[in-house]
Amino acid sequence: MSLLFESTRINGMEIKNRFVRSATHEAMAGLDGVANNQLLGCMAALAKGEVGLVITGHAHVTLEGQAGPRQMGIYSNAMLDSLKQVALAVHENGGVVAVQLAHAGIRGIGKEYAPLGPSDVVEKGVKKASAMGLADIKRTVKTFGDAAQRAVKAGFDAVQIHAAHGYLLSQFLSPYYNRRDDDYGGSLENRARLLVEVYQEIRQRVGTSFPVMVKINSEDFLDGGITVEEVIKVSLVLEKLGMDAIEMSGGTFESGKLIPSRRGTSKSEDREAYYREAAKAFKKKIGIPLILVGGFLSYPLAKEIISSGVADYVALSRPLIREPHLVKRWAAGDLGKATCISCNRCFLTLFSEEALYCAQEKKEKEKQKKGASHVSK
Repeated sequence: MSLLFESTRINGMEIKNRFVRSATHEAMAGLDGVANNQLLGCMAALAKGEVGLVITGHAHVTLEGQAGPRQMGIYSNAMLDSLKQVALAVHENGGVVAVQLAHAGIRGIGKEYAPLGPSDVVEKGVKKASAMGLADIKRTVKTFGDAAQRAVKAGFDAVQIHAAHGYLLSQFLSPYYNRRDDDYGGSLENRARLLVEVYQEIRQRVGTSFPVMVKINSEDFLDGGITVEEVIKVSLVLEKLGMDAIEMSGGTFESGKLIPSRRGTSKSEDREAYYREAAKAFKKKIGIPLILVGGFLSYPLAKEIISSGVADYVALSRPLIREPHLVKRWAAGDLGKATCISCNRCFLTLFSEEALYCAQEKKEKEKQKKGASHVSK
């Protein structure tokens, strides 16, 4: 049996294979952040598709930290029933599920809340953000802890802290965004302080046997951003504190063409696994499980990444939008490449009135329909 399909554990959570659904914003919740039937169906489909660990799209821990329209929320106890349904949709179909806890920072979209971040930084396309005061920081740490407690009560199997992609915790880590001169800025130790405090608050709330993971950039791909070397140092601190697993990604909204992901169709395996070199450096120093995301489309490459020890889990995002059953297909012996072409047009659907879907698949179906209509005439 391939290592990809062996059962493993992350702390107290058993995972039936080494495939992870990386957190992906679905835009399938109501305007209040409550999950709807479409989101429940999405979660169920991923579990039916035999994805080992399903991680929900980023769930905002506070209203000011909302990043996108129709984003699932975990900011209030009034959402517990909704959250329970999300966990149940995965469990009833044989899967395990983590909820990703997130705060958008300077990218917050809440109309009633001014965006807050590490510094008075203006990022392209966002409203002017103000630097967090110490009271804001303390309050934010508590909201992550509250959200983690809700996750436990709702029946999730784990939580993942979102510290990647230029959202709040990523902003604090990055000297590109973080221009502070107090205990939360300047040195790497200070820039990592908020992430460390969020982790410690969550761990204190959920206990030692409940899995707590983090998603972090391998680097920002920005001049003056966080580097691979710094991320490894932060990860060593988190490992010593008891973090259970780390998912490695990369880049921010400001990275543009410098980021190696989302560059269009992946025509060969050497264009997949964008962050493999960073992962190799990571594994030389870090002992806790590494989840690697970034451009995986080919089964042989996923198998190689695991068998060679580059990573412990392979995470998929865009391929599962088009093929939520991809892992099940590979497990059954159909090892053909994912039908996703990495066009990234799915990202644009999130800004329409529709929820997340594969725009390329829709285009192909419309073309087939027109062709069939033409033939019938």
